[in-house]
Amino acid sequence: MAEANTRLRDHAYSSFTEKLLARDIEPGQFVSQRELVELTGMPLGAIREMIPRLEADGLIRTSPKRGLQVLAIDLDLIRSAFQLRRIIEGEAFARFSETAADQDLARIAEDHASIRREATEGVTPDLLSRAQRMDWAFHDHVVDHMQNRIISDIHRVNAIKIRLIRNADTRMLPELVVSVMDEHLTVIQALEARDPARTVEAIHAHIDSAKRRALGV
Repeated sequence: MAEANTRLRDHAYSSFTEKLLARDIEPGQFVSQRELVELTGMPLGAIREMIPRLEADGLIRTSPKRGLQVLAIDLDLIRSAFQLRRIIEGEAFARFSETAADQDLARIAEDHASIRREATEGVTPDLLSRAQRMDWAFHDHVVDHMQNRIISDIHRVNAIKIRLIRNADTRMLPELVVSVMDEHLTVIQALEARDPARTVEAIHAHIDSAKRRALGV
């Protein structure tokens, strides 16, 4: 029974975050438990068990007399989320530069070069979707390579927050595909050189560029 409840809670959590990223639930919105049942399609018991986890992750907070408030986007969140990203990915990419298998780096480099070549000929909706998935997967892969479950979990929650920040600006836009691939390829070249300091400099520059786009500057 406990295992079944855990699966329902985890399913409810995943459903909530999917709705949040799809903007079916808006940042800063007040919602009731009953509304979350309708939005996620999950039973009330699973919703009630999910809420403490959402609160612990900073994705929702209980507001007295007003109900549950979804994470609101403000300058403090932007500063904090990108600062945390710099800390986690700086360490992860430095480690990756030292321990990644040669064939793994070669595959990553070729995948990025292939996307970039396609993008120079025109960005289709399918290419844009593949580029975005590869962008997120690259960062997740490097963080997960550390084999530290605590860090990976923190990274994924923070990634949700970053994707919410000015959502339209942080998604990869057609005109950004080549420049984002170029930023990634600069990181990959440093990884292939097995140079941790150069790798950290490159990934920090990439993260700072993403932060500027999120701020619209």
